[in-house]
Amino acid sequence: MAESWATSPSGQALGIDLHIEPTGSGLRRGLTDALREAVRGGRLAPGTRLPSSRTLAADLGIARNTVADAYADLVAEGWLTARQGSGTRVAERPVEAPRPAPAPGRRAAGHLLHDLHPGTPDLASFPRAEWLKASRRALTNAPNEALGYGDPRGRPELRTALAAYLSRARGVHAHPDHIVICAGFVHALKLLGEVLRRRGDRDIAVETYGLDAHWDVLTHSGLRTHPLPVDQLGTDTSELDAWTSKRGTSRRAHGPSPAGSSPIGPSPTGPSHVGAVLLTPAHQFPLGVPLHPDRRATTVDWARRTGGLIIEDDYDGEFRYDRQPVGALQGLDPDRVAYLGTASKSLAPGLRLGWMVLPAALTREVIEVKGTIDWSCGVLDQLTLAEFLNSGAYDRHLRSARLRYRRRRDQLVAALAEHAPSVHATGIAAGLHAVLQLPPGTEQSVVRAAAWQRLGVAGLSSFRHEDAAADATARDALVVGYGTPPDHAWSSTLDALCRVLP
Repeated sequence: MAESWATSPSGQALGIDLHIEPTGSGLRRGLTDALREAVRGGRLAPGTRLPSSRTLAADLGIARNTVADAYADLVAEGWLTARQGSGTRVAERPVEAPRPAPAPGRRAAGHLLHDLHPGTPDLASFPRAEWLKASRRALTNAPNEALGYGDPRGRPELRTALAAYLSRARGVHAHPDHIVICAGFVHALKLLGEVLRRRGDRDIAVETYGLDAHWDVLTHSGLRTHPLPVDQLGTDTSELDAWTSKRGTSRRAHGPSPAGSSPIGPSPTGPSHVGAVLLTPAHQFPLGVPLHPDRRATTVDWARRTGGLIIEDDYDGEFRYDRQPVGALQGLDPDRVAYLGTASKSLAPGLRLGWMVLPAALTREVIEVKGTIDWSCGVLDQLTLAEFLNSGAYDRHLRSARLRYRRRRDQLVAALAEHAPSVHATGIAAGLHAVLQLPPGTEQSVVRAAAWQRLGVAGLSSFRHEDAAADATARDALVVGYGTPPDHAWSSTLDALCRVLP
């Protein structure tokens, strides 16, 4: 199928780049439809001068008469105008303005030429052949009882494999009995939110920047979210002490606790008595800074003094490029931290496989809640992931993915230096996204320009908690998911990004 970015004979772009993808059974009709859609959707603004029929024909490798006929059809329909000496232009008529980029977690599928929204790996790189081999081995070796209803914690094969892997790779203190398999992070958060609500907690601290989809889950569980500021040292958790000062250190526990463990009890009634905190300590989302060691220790001390719960979202802990990965916060106190991880970034979100490593005192309550909401995730995928971990295929896939994503990150940084020197990338030591710091006052104009170009990007302001206090450090920026595009589209996506940056 022919496609082109049309330019003038001198090589200078005629307004915005003209990306043409003729579709349909005939070239003339396909070209006409593609141009009409570009005007209707607002990608070609009123007054934009189009390439001459000769130039566009040469770019597309088709006959000049085909282009001339398509132009004539659109002039007759009123989409274009043609005047002697003025060339062919988009008619001055009302067009639908581009819609702003959807809020995080509410991205509309399709309608994008290039997608740089964060939160998704390169789905085309999913190791299909290795996964299929692991699936066959797992199914062949699975006992018949594995196909029954089973344990609400998940298959013991996967819990055992995860305990070994997380201990080795993330520094997590995990026992298979305290691991619960769930259908991704949101499912895990829903379960924990329900446990906190049943205990009587009504308030939870979150980071000022994050995903509103996660905050909504907590809100729907009956919890009020209170944002904590984030700076160059990570999340500032010092406010936790002020919010829990009225709670005291004695807290009522619901039900007996295992010997040797202290309960994470409910908060007393009253406003703003925070009993839990949700953090991304290894690589704050989306700003990308790790939680400073002093603040890690301070947060754990808060949980020990107050009986509070730390919920650790380790969403991309395996992807660190410039030094060894930052170990899990859970390793500092397994009795106070609920560690949450998934295969969504390392493999694919469509697998719907996640896990919780829970304090001993919390495991039973989570299992009880999980049994009332659902029973178990898909057994065959659990067995396949266990085989994938035990065979070493998971480690091999991660090593390959790290090299690929690090190469993309380096190409992004190099492209910014060449084409947009006023834009600087931060938070790039790890993960699958970068924060592009923009000149003051330009975030919304860049997001609008990207929408005109059908380039999916997210402004940093869209990740800010609505209840966050005025912050003098707030800045204009884009959050760019460089892991999202497939390999074959990465170069063109990077070019499209550079075109809309100031």
